This record gives sequence, structure tokens and C-alpha cells, in this order.
Amino acid sequence: MIVISYDIENDKLRKRFGKYLTKNGAIRLQFSVYEINNTSRLISNIKLMIEKEFRPLFGGGDSIIIFEVKKDELIKYGNAIHRDQDMIFI
Repeated sequence: MIVISYDIENDKLRKRFGKYLTKNGAIRLQFSVYEINNTSRLISNIKLMIEKEFRPLFGGGDSIIIFEVKKDELIKYGNAIHRDQDMIFI
């Protein structure tokens, strides 16, 4: 699992990056913070896309930070705790 946090000044680039993450299975935790729980191959592809497509477009204050997280080491509070629970619909 990875958590991606970003601060991108350009509105168009920021929206494009958020849509890219969502399209690739990311769950929005906060405005510029996403969680991705998927295969290592998909996560590698996302890192590669960031390096090749998004990083070259950065301004001086833009950044993306990727946190690699182990699920058993997470502590969540508030709404975030409900994302890990299974739901049953009847």
C-alpha cells in the first residue's frame, strides 16, 4: 500500500493528477492525499508515470510525496477507519 500526498500549484495539472490517481484505483483520503492498495506492478506503473509525465511539468513549489505503508502499522481516526471495514449489502 502507498499513500500519495501532493501539492501542485497549477490547477489544470493538479486536477489531471487527481483524476489519474482515481482512474488507477486510488481512494481519496483528503483533498490532496490518496491511498492506493493494489499490486506492486500497478504501484510501479504509477511511480513511473509520475516520473515521466508529471514531474517534468512541475513549477518550483510543486511536490509529490509517496509513503510506502504496511497496513498493520496504520492508525486511523475519524472517517478514515471505515474504509478498511468490509460492507455487506442485503
